Amino acid sequence: MTDLLSSSPLPREVLAEAYEPLALFHAKLEKEGEPRGIIGPRDVDIIWERHILNSAALVPFLWEEMEDLRSVKGGREPIIGDIGSGGGFPGIIVAACMPDIPVYLVEPMERRVEWLHEVVAELGLTNVTVVRARAQEVTPGHVAGNVKSLLPRGFKGFDIATCRAVAPMTKLTGMIFPLLASGGKLVTLKGRSVEAELEKAAKEMKKYGAVHPHVYEAPVGEGLEPTRVLVVNKK
Repeated sequence: MTDLLSSSPLPREVLAEAYEPLALFHAKLEKEGEPRGIIGPRDVDIIWERHILNSAALVPFLWEEMEDLRSVKGGREPIIGDIGSGGGFPGIIVAACMPDIPVYLVEPMERRVEWLHEVVAELGLTNVTVVRARAQEVTPGHVAGNVKSLLPRGFKGFDIATCRAVAPMTKLTGMIFPLLASGGKLVTLKGRSVEAELEKAAKEMKKYGAVHPHVYEAPVGEGLEPTRVLVVNKK
């Protein structure tokens, strides 16, 4: 089975300098992803579109939010936490596209953590730290010793949190916003029901200081169905 976009110039056009490392990631997913339970059997011929280019659609929005954060953090480089990284979506793709930005991949399952370590090494991603932990274990003020050693000194929360297909906003709000620094942002991929999710999560969002949600249509690539990106600020 061959990926429908493997013979297309589109992945290289979209990913630019990140294409080479992500082509290695694609090859690993194509060979090992299904047997190791990282992707499903129906995804093998659509890895570029469904997993890599879809995840890369976040990157322009991350750059934009980073600029906003730099202006209020005295030029300090913001850090990104990818929560529930799983097979590396979107965290690995984000890290490859933003090689100078520190990216922390937070994932509790041992076999997925092993996979992430392999991918980081094979792609030569020097800006990535894999953190085996549940979301609550990286909450500032409640970080355990072995996890604390992997996070930045004086960790006060992530400046930006990303995720994909982790949970609806009713649950995701209470999971993500305690991990964000004051003024931080959730930048996440969402499906068509995102407006309904936001409506149902209004009470939780108010409780955790999640404000000013914005939903954007995000292009994936020419001729491909766009995805949706949700950006929410923390007070």
